[in-house]
Amino acid sequence: MKTNKLRWVIIAPPPEIEKWVAVFSSHAPEINLEVGPDVPQPETVDILLLWNHPKGCLAPFTQAKLYYSLGAGVDHLIADASRRQGVAMCRIVDPKLSFSMSNYILFAVLHYQRQWDKYQRDQQQKHWDHDAPSEREVRIGILGLGTLGTDAAIKLDQLGFSVVGYSPSPKQLDNIPTYAGKDLPVFLSSCNVLVCTVPYTPKTHGLLSSPLFDQLHPSTFLINVSRGKVQIEKDILSALDSGKLSGAFLDVFETEPLPPDSALWEHPRVYITPHVASITQPAAGVHQIIENSQLLQQHRPLKHRVDEEKGY
Repeated sequence: MKTNKLRWVIIAPPPEIEKWVAVFSSHAPEINLEVGPDVPQPETVDILLLWNHPKGCLAPFTQAKLYYSLGAGVDHLIADASRRQGVAMCRIVDPKLSFSMSNYILFAVLHYQRQWDKYQRDQQQKHWDHDAPSEREVRIGILGLGTLGTDAAIKLDQLGFSVVGYSPSPKQLDNIPTYAGKDLPVFLSSCNVLVCTVPYTPKTHGLLSSPLFDQLHPSTFLINVSRGKVQIEKDILSALDSGKLSGAFLDVFETEPLPPDSALWEHPRVYITPHVASITQPAAGVHQIIENSQLLQQHRPLKHRVDEEKGY
């Protein structure tokens, strides 16, 4: 069966639908990309393209052969009980995601390490402070050594920073000490800048919370670019007030958009961006999706398939 004979449906927020429909029209005009979840005869749909879809909406698609996440994250799929067990799940793996994510992490680290907030205040006050130390001594810990975390760790090491890494299973990186499994406390004690790049799974839910913060050096700086439900925001605020955390650079939040009444907005040592550290570009993902649809029809192994047990 040819790719253009398959039936495709996208279920996502309107801005994402607009982007993906446009790129499919440009790069694969032979594919009729229908917009769900309400489509006629859902039982005849073959491929579902999904991003932040309404939970429970997958049940009518009883013959779907492939669930495709329109990003690197798959927590929206894993958590949906209406998806059919055993149906293949794939995600987008885009080299540009690593480029953007590493640049974001580098910026956050340098912003803290070079005390950019201090120099902004000095400029506003017309204060010339040449003699104060201009750099903080940092030891960076990358919590999560997947594709994105590994790329950031290597680039930070290449810049001359002291870097260590942690992952649930052992990883080996040139020139970078790594920890795994039960060595999490040792890893946490070896850094004073903590960069969280873990995927969201049941095991990482609420990971960035008081029990973890209590194992950190006082005045550790937190950077979270993973998922909002990996962090407990009231615990972040408590750790900031107690001095356990010296600051936080946050791109993700428990509720998105971040509610206007969140105390994070006005905290003087919290830096907020609206989940933009790394965004999948549809033009980069469409070819992967089409290739996998062809592999599916040929009964060959799919690329970037999600391991349901690991959750990524």
